[in-house]
Amino acid sequence: MLNSISKLFKQLLEGHDLSNQNKADPNLAIACLLCEVAGADHQIEQSEVEAKQQLIARLLGLDATQAQTLLSRAEAKVKDAASLYEFTTQLRELSQETRYNLIKAMWEVAHADGEIDPQEDAVIRKSAELLYVDHRDFIRAKISVTDQKK
Repeated sequence: MLNSISKLFKQLLEGHDLSNQNKADPNLAIACLLCEVAGADHQIEQSEVEAKQQLIARLLGLDATQAQTLLSRAEAKVKDAASLYEFTTQLRELSQETRYNLIKAMWEVAHADGEIDPQEDAVIRKSAELLYVDHRDFIRAKISVTDQKK
C-alpha cells in the first residue's frame, strides 16, 4: 500500500496525467476481487488458481485465454491496490443477482483448497459490505458453496 501511495506522489510530481488511470473496468474489478480472496491468506494453492480461471470464464463469458489474460492484469493491479474500495465502487451498479454471484464466486475461490481461512472470510465480508450485498445473501452464498463441497 505504501508503495502505491509513493508511486502516486511520484507520478503527480512528474506531472503525469492521472485522470485516465482509474477508468472503470468492471470485468477487471471482478477479477481483482477474486485475486484478492485467493491471496488473502498469503498462500495461493493451484486449486485456487484453477477456480479463479473457471469462475472468471463462467461469470464473464470468456474463453480460457481471455480469462487468463484478464487474471494476469488483475494480479498486477492488486499488487498496487490500496484497498478493496477501488474495485467495489466500480461494481455497485451491477444487479443484486450479479453482486450475489460475485460473492458466491469469491467463496468458491476461498473454499477451493478445502478450507476457508479467516483472512479470506474477512475479504469476502468486506467486499459484500462495500457492494451492498445483504448479510443474509452473504451467508446464503457461503453455505451454498461449503455444503456443495462436502
